[in-house]
Amino acid sequence: MKRRILDWIEHRTGLETLVRSLLYEEIPASAGWHQVLGSVALFCFLVQAFTGAMLAFNYAPTPGDAYNSVKYIMTELTGGRMIRGLHHWGASAMIVVVVLHMIQVFLWGAYKKPREATWVVGCVLLLITLAFGLTGYLLPWDNRAYWGTVVTTQIAALAPGAGPYVVRLMGADGGVGVVTFSRFYALHTLLLPLGIVHLIAFHVYLVRKHGVASAPGDEFRPRKRFFPEQVFNLKRAVV
Repeated sequence: MKRRILDWIEHRTGLETLVRSLLYEEIPASAGWHQVLGSVALFCFLVQAFTGAMLAFNYAPTPGDAYNSVKYIMTELTGGRMIRGLHHWGASAMIVVVVLHMIQVFLWGAYKKPREATWVVGCVLLLITLAFGLTGYLLPWDNRAYWGTVVTTQIAALAPGAGPYVVRLMGADGGVGVVTFSRFYALHTLLLPLGIVHLIAFHVYLVRKHGVASAPGDEFRPRKRFFPEQVFNLKRAVV
């Protein structure tokens, strides 16, 4: 009966084949804790998405009410301080993890053929992660957020040739104000999430297609399976 149920599920969904391909994938012998930075970055993004959605239920996206709504979340809402703290510090953690992941990929040479596209998508994801941090910094609308964004826009204005256009695009050509807030909020909650979700899916697809990159000098060592050897840290006997 169990086999018949599994066969029915497999025939309709292909779920069993998918699970087997994930569990019994062959990975490099060097795979271990030092290669989890990509997965940690994905976990940080999921935490940011969840906590951001929770904050949105009580956040007022207008300059006149933003600060008071954040204060309400921090002081009166049940669990609000924890959710906001996770989102605030998680943003910094995500940037650090993504940068470390990119450094490791570069040092290991995992950007080389056939993983060039994976590297390019990863670089774009890094830029979007930085854009998340930039646009989200203004949203509490306190003194630190305001003046930090003023400095950011002044730096952007110094870009050769494109400076005035970049500042106008940010809505800050007349100073940081309502237009700047609205555009940063729209980017942070609408456009950037839409872009990063699709790029993460494409990035994971490319990683699955080309496999996990091995450590330098480890290309010819016997490979191991993700389950059960990697999951339970077992070593394959070499005859």
